[in-house]
Amino acid sequence: MAAPHHDSIADFQNLIQHRVNRILLVASLYDAFILAQDGQLQELITSEFANLNLYTSPSLTRRSRASDVIADAEKAGEFPYDMVLMTMNVGDMTALELATALRVRGVTIPITLLTYDNRHLTDIMEHEDVRHIDRVFIWQGDFSIMLAIIKLIEDQLNIEHDTLEMGVQAVLLVEDNVRFYSSYLPSIYTEIVRQSQSLISEGMNIAHKMIRARARPKILLCTTYDEAWAVFEKYHTHLLGVITDLEFNREGEMDHEAGARLIRAMRARVPELPILLQSNQPFVKKLAAELEVQGVRKGSTNLLRSVRHFMRDNFGFGDFVFRLPDGSEIARVSDLHSLEKRLAEIPEVSLHYHASRGHFSKWLRARTEFSLARALQPRQISDWSSIGEVRDYLIQALRDYRQGRSRQVVADFSPEHFDPGNSLAQIGGGSMGGKARGINFVRHLINKAGLREYDEDICITVPPAVVLCTEVFDQFMELNDLQEFAIECEQDEEIRARFLEGVFPDLFMIDLQRLVELMDYPLAVRSSSLLEDSQYQPFAGIYRTVMLANDHPDPEERLRQLVDAVKLVFASTYSQQAKGYISATPYRIEEEKMAVIVQKVQGEKHDDLFYPTMAGVARSHNFYPAEPATAEDGVCSVALGMGQMVAQGGEVMRFCPVHPRHGAFFMHPREALQYSQKSFYALPLGERAIEPAKLAEEDDELVSAELERARKDGVLAPLASVYDPANEAIYDGLARQGIPFLSFASVLKHDWFPLAPIVDRMLKLGERGMSRPVEIEFAVQLWPEKGEAKEFSVLQMRPMVLARELSELNLDDVAPEQVLCRSGRVLGAGKMEDLYDLVVVDVEVFERKHTREVAEQVAQLNKSLTKEGRHYILIGVGRWGSADPWLGIPVKWDHINGARVIVESGFRDMIVEPSQGSHFFQNLTSLGIGYFTCNPDQEEEEQLDWKWITAQPEYARTPFVRHLRFEKPLVVRMNGQKQQGIILKAGAEEDA
Repeated sequence: MAAPHHDSIADFQNLIQHRVNRILLVASLYDAFILAQDGQLQELITSEFANLNLYTSPSLTRRSRASDVIADAEKAGEFPYDMVLMTMNVGDMTALELATALRVRGVTIPITLLTYDNRHLTDIMEHEDVRHIDRVFIWQGDFSIMLAIIKLIEDQLNIEHDTLEMGVQAVLLVEDNVRFYSSYLPSIYTEIVRQSQSLISEGMNIAHKMIRARARPKILLCTTYDEAWAVFEKYHTHLLGVITDLEFNREGEMDHEAGARLIRAMRARVPELPILLQSNQPFVKKLAAELEVQGVRKGSTNLLRSVRHFMRDNFGFGDFVFRLPDGSEIARVSDLHSLEKRLAEIPEVSLHYHASRGHFSKWLRARTEFSLARALQPRQISDWSSIGEVRDYLIQALRDYRQGRSRQVVADFSPEHFDPGNSLAQIGGGSMGGKARGINFVRHLINKAGLREYDEDICITVPPAVVLCTEVFDQFMELNDLQEFAIECEQDEEIRARFLEGVFPDLFMIDLQRLVELMDYPLAVRSSSLLEDSQYQPFAGIYRTVMLANDHPDPEERLRQLVDAVKLVFASTYSQQAKGYISATPYRIEEEKMAVIVQKVQGEKHDDLFYPTMAGVARSHNFYPAEPATAEDGVCSVALGMGQMVAQGGEVMRFCPVHPRHGAFFMHPREALQYSQKSFYALPLGERAIEPAKLAEEDDELVSAELERARKDGVLAPLASVYDPANEAIYDGLARQGIPFLSFASVLKHDWFPLAPIVDRMLKLGERGMSRPVEIEFAVQLWPEKGEAKEFSVLQMRPMVLARELSELNLDDVAPEQVLCRSGRVLGAGKMEDLYDLVVVDVEVFERKHTREVAEQVAQLNKSLTKEGRHYILIGVGRWGSADPWLGIPVKWDHINGARVIVESGFRDMIVEPSQGSHFFQNLTSLGIGYFTCNPDQEEEEQLDWKWITAQPEYARTPFVRHLRFEKPLVVRMNGQKQQGIILKAGAEEDA
């Protein structure tokens, strides 16, 4: 029998006849920038289409208003797009209303909806009409979902021709949960891309590779039994395998055994078909064993990894593994040439094992060697007189096929083109992460608005940076086999040590070496994970930032320190704080990936210290405005030196950008002095600099300095005032005798530098661009080197998360004696009726000097409660999450991640003011945690019944913290519109 001919280019040119060439993106300016205009989506699509299947990538057209889209649909002629991709922010109507309007006007192309929030999605699916949306997906920060959406639509359009006529293979996914198929599809598609990129053996030319790779396996998504069975019946001879849920609709009703029924029916038709059963049910693995398929729990932290391993082991992806009948491996090959060579050597029993089960054909089909696979598949062992003839035929067929075929992205960062004073570049592929996307968006806004040259001696900038994209993280994790260890390990110190020992990929070491030669200034090595700075979970301060002096005289030492800093940021992906935070979100730790930003630190050298004149955080929405300011006027917190003082919730200057002269300047002089900044953070240089490998906690590389040092450096005078105790008066500047303190009067009262106007301008610009309130981090350098202009540098921009509620809750129908806590400064919305536990600081024994022990004891109780699966109310004195133990209790997220409501109360001489600029505060607002600020001694309308708490019996206690448990719930009501809330005593609502 003649050996098969190789598949011709003409054969593959007929694949994917229906393409998504024109995408209409309906989104706000910010959403569109994140999904397209920052270059990531376009770059990924271009790279994918150039390397895998098409000559040109789809074009992206953006509309920010639904009315403009409807106008396009009403024009004469065909609607000029192949696909509509919408986010929830479409301007003048909801996305669902727009989809309905397009269908009414005869638009038939696929319409997909991209949501950002699992809670929002649930509300949409339960209460809204989604029949005009073809598919709904959840955006989790990974650009792979965008490519998967495009490919899924193309696969649906081309499956019949490409599979039935050309033999292209398919993967069937049966899943009705949007959250899970949004997670599965990128993972399945990534594995298919990896397979496609390894299809062509050495020597193939690029043009042929582009054509052949069009034959990648299709993905077929079904959400019901009936839909899945119809697809199976039509394409069962071309399925590489099936991944199915257990519970989904069958014949219009929810069937809790639908997956098992489907598996039995499919296996009766195709006994060897690889199938993975996945479910939240604890018995899924036992059921899978009974069905003789593989099984995995959806709640597993290694869910996606299990899916990828299943595909690699069963779909013919990756190497071909020669085995004996008992399953033991004897050899493996990665390409046709090595397959041909190994076929001459393997034992006859192994050859018979594989040939009789069609394993060679399956592997060849997965590699798009369709003509060879077709020639081998119908052949049975009985067609030859001996197994030796089978061996000879296979070897000759491979040789002829291989000899008959035709023989046959560069990193963005380039030393020749990188400007260390201005550039933003990237190293590696994949995503640049949420924080880097925000930085890039700010650059876009500043350039578009022409704000870089604010005036003749002030410029607004984004510091130069290079982003190590998630491909670097992926390769580092894989090279050192770290993911399973990192997910399971509960000791941060052990995780850091293992990551620091890890080998860094050689390819990227070359780029970092060149980078160190160019960036000769202090560096901030910052996290930029997939989920960081997202629209609903900002992950503020959860991951690591490492500051480097970067001034060692040996370039090799600077490189080593930079690599260690990157490894520490990678390691922070799996810190207990990160795991605790992620556990409170809809995401899984294995879905997170880390990109890293290597960015210039803004500031000036002062002998052995480096720091900016000012740094701070500003928000376009003020949760606690004081007249004449409104919530929409925003709020800004600013400090001398590094911004860690603000991020950690220290005592800093707070002002309204619209009304900067109000607030602190109307305090009593003694209060202004008491609540002013007492020290500042700086980066030590030279011999004082700390090596990254020796750092245990974030900010350990910084030092705290007294204000006298700033006076010596010549930085304090323009920002300070003095308090004269004799006259009980404050005088701006340092010319008079008195106690100096930071008032920022020259900046905020006398406009020596227009800080407030610039902050206000940037907040408004960001809010318009993101179509929602925003937060920025900034640094100001008033004495730049070489006589250059003063700089206002935007370090970061992220969307803010505000509480959402559909109706107001009544808080006035409760008698005072039934109220445990009442406050007029509350974040959160809605009603909680399932809280039976109260963790409270024992005010009878509490003293400020014990706040660190209190934090440890709260963490201990939190750990035991979360193990029980019980949420609780947390009440303390001072500011929760403050890095300054004299201002409050320095807990971290993993210490309190089980709390659903947090109360901060004043105590004796301590008045609690919410730290709106702190990372702790930012994350509170995003996780839907109720946040009460209560000072009953200072505010008549506020109430906290310490006597009732003290009288309640203890369920457990530590030296400074009491745990109370009640048979009836502590009901919480929060009116998000009025920022008011009450906590009722246990059983009070039933008694009312």
